[in-house]
Amino acid sequence: MACYMHLPRQIPPIESEFLMRVLFTGADGYIGALLGPYLLQNGIDAVGLDTGFYRQGWLYPMSGPRPQIITKDLRDIEAEDLAGFDAIAHLAELSNDPLGQQNPGLTHEINHAGSLRLAQLAEKAGVKRFVYMSSCSVYGVGQPDQILDETSPINPQTAYAECKAKVERDVGAMADDSFEPCFLRNATAYGASPRQRFDIVLNDLCGLAWTTKEIKLLSDGSPWRPLVHALDMCQAVLLSLTAPGDSIRGQIFNVGSSEQNYRVIDIAKIIANEFPGCELIVGEPGADNRSYRVNFDKIGQVLPDFKCEWTAELGAKQMHEIFKRIDMTKDEFQSPPYTRLKMLMKHRKAGLLDDKLFWTYG
Repeated sequence: MACYMHLPRQIPPIESEFLMRVLFTGADGYIGALLGPYLLQNGIDAVGLDTGFYRQGWLYPMSGPRPQIITKDLRDIEAEDLAGFDAIAHLAELSNDPLGQQNPGLTHEINHAGSLRLAQLAEKAGVKRFVYMSSCSVYGVGQPDQILDETSPINPQTAYAECKAKVERDVGAMADDSFEPCFLRNATAYGASPRQRFDIVLNDLCGLAWTTKEIKLLSDGSPWRPLVHALDMCQAVLLSLTAPGDSIRGQIFNVGSSEQNYRVIDIAKIIANEFPGCELIVGEPGADNRSYRVNFDKIGQVLPDFKCEWTAELGAKQMHEIFKRIDMTKDEFQSPPYTRLKMLMKHRKAGLLDDKLFWTYG
């Protein structure tokens, strides 16, 4: 197994006498912390932007190049901030269902209205390509025997998923010869990042296994979840940024692999195999009604260099390796920086954020 700083294979940079200059939002987030170095290593002049909600968390150090980071709220961006960029990769939103459900109105204000405004400003500034990080959560609840692809009806169950669907709709309508948006419907992420998240299923269960010797499910484990490693998500972003415009303009891609549709109980069993001696505790049926299986053929057909390099087994092994190397404690696992809702609540309690999640200082 490669070390935890491993990046996927380098994909040859686009053949051009100039580097592509890309602004990627959410640079201090779980995916963004990996995406910046990955883009730099693959010949992209990457500049990050982040408001800094989760900057406090840093689970482990990572070597390699790091991009310039601009500290600015998504809602404060103006067209002049985007001048000179060839493309934007947009990751920065309130980033999961529990967080979004705290204040659905604010979630729509940031995730939908904020993302649409960013795309409109990008078009005004002459930024040609706009890669949006959407989510397979837009599928919500699929039929038991249904395998969902990009043409399937969507059924979002939360404010977070509703906003993803609305951004796809509204920014997709902007596609033309001068503006090239595309939409990456990512499966549920997993894997290690310096800006770690323990509020997503595989990472959470690995942390529980390591710190408590229990793998505790909130449901009976029957719901289906497609998974994708964070670094495979970075690969999809790079390929979407560098593909010919005609192949991606206005397109939606499910990001993951069809082999990585798992029942939650199967994810738990994979983790139990990686962390021996743990007790597997199963919850009640119906505790989580989201369940869907997804087909991922399209991205490999349109972007033939895309191939998932990780599996749940390798991801669990990677997490185990990191926990051993840093001797992770239960306090670290449960600390606010690694759970999005906890961190924002901590900032709010300290009076550092107002009720609209704008910083109150500086």
